[in-house]
This record gives sequence, C-alpha cells and structure tokens, in this order.
Amino acid sequence: MILKRLAAGLALAALCAGPGALAQKPGAQDAQTLNVQVVKTASIKYLLYLPKDYGKDTTVKWPLMLFLHGSGERGSDLDKVKAHGPPKLIAQGKDFPFIILSPQCPDGSWWTTDTLNALLDTTIKNYSVDEDRVYLTGLSMGGFGTYALAAEHPEKFAAIAPICGGGYFRNARRLKNVPVWAFHGGKDPTVPIAENQGMVDAIKAAGGDAKITIYPEAGHDSWTQTYDNPELYTWLLAHKRVAASK
Repeated sequence: MILKRLAAGLALAALCAGPGALAQKPGAQDAQTLNVQVVKTASIKYLLYLPKDYGKDTTVKWPLMLFLHGSGERGSDLDKVKAHGPPKLIAQGKDFPFIILSPQCPDGSWWTTDTLNALLDTTIKNYSVDEDRVYLTGLSMGGFGTYALAAEHPEKFAAIAPICGGGYFRNARRLKNVPVWAFHGGKDPTVPIAENQGMVDAIKAAGGDAKITIYPEAGHDSWTQTYDNPELYTWLLAHKRVAASK
C-alpha cells in the first residue's frame, strides 16, 4: 500500500513539474522547451466612418484607411481622436471615399500591433472591404505605430503614410513591397527628422518604393497640411496590395 502511494505521488509530481523534469540532473543546467497556448483578450475603442454611398450597391468593395493618432489623444474619450487627421475632417463635414477606422490608444499605453491587427481583421470580416486597398497612416506616436504595424503585417497594406514618425531600420526589408510616403517638419523639436528620413532611406536601400516630403518651416505639426492635401488620398488610392515580402 505504501509503495502504491509513493508511486502515485511521484507520478503526480512529474505531471506538475512538467515533461522532462525527472530527467533534470540536480546541479546541472539543461535546455528545456515550453509549449503552451496563451489566450489574450484585447479591448479598444474606435471611431468608424462609412462613406455616404456605402451599402447602396452591396457588390461594391470599399477601400479602408486605418488612422493612428498621436500621444496627446490617448485616453477613453473618443472625442479626443477628432482633434487631428481624418477624424477631424469628418467631424467638419468632409466626405471620404474610404471606410475609416480611427482607434484610441489607452492612457499610458503605446500602439499594440496585435490589437490593431485584430481590429482590422474584424472590420474586414464585418464590412464590405476591398482587401487589396487597405491603407495605413498615423501621426507622431501613430507614425511610429504605422511603421511598426506595416512591418509586422506587410501583406495587408497597399500603401502607408507615416507622419513625423520613425521605426526600426532593421524592418526596412519587410516594407520593400509596401509603398511609403512619409512626411516631416524640417524644424520638428519632438521627433528628429532622421527617424523618418532614416526609415525612408533604409526602405529604398532594400529595394522598396519610399519617399519623404519635408516642410522646411514646420515644427512637430506636419500633419495638418498633409491631411488637408487631396494629393495624399489620390496617392493612396492609386496603389493596390502586392505580394508580401519574404
């Protein structure tokens, strides 16, 4: 009876300790591998804009623009997201030929690419979206988020427009199939122009299609004149998704 209890106890200890635990030698440092599924629940507030003609013809697929705001618009009040960019222009009465997603980053946080990707996937599933014409843009913190999300999922975007942002130069190769039009103020005291220029240069060196517009007299606010310029939207719509980079 005692031996049976001892054997059962050893088996339970082995299950609790995990595979390979009994083979570990005391005083030794051995390599181990953990395989476990981690489930994460994401929550994000966002503004959704549908073009005025959306739904009139159910066969029509619409281009989609994902807009990422800057650090000053973080929080839980969605009205703050309307301070700049497309949400501001929509609030003023402008019509866009895009479905526009404008999420809000929580206070004290940074843009999280897996949450943004989930938002994008859910919208594509639930609305009439042309998956070959999905665009990404953002300003300041959102400019950094634009580079980060596009580098993580280059297969999803037809073109991106990061404003006064930057990214990891090592990601440039992943963006070589995603056209980039970047914008920056020549006198930006907040984000050095080298952050954005460096990304553009690295993408071009990797064989990509990237360019930057510098406003010589602009400070950190290089987004107002950018989003007020119809050429930006014409440029975006001129691009369709191509094969993802390897």
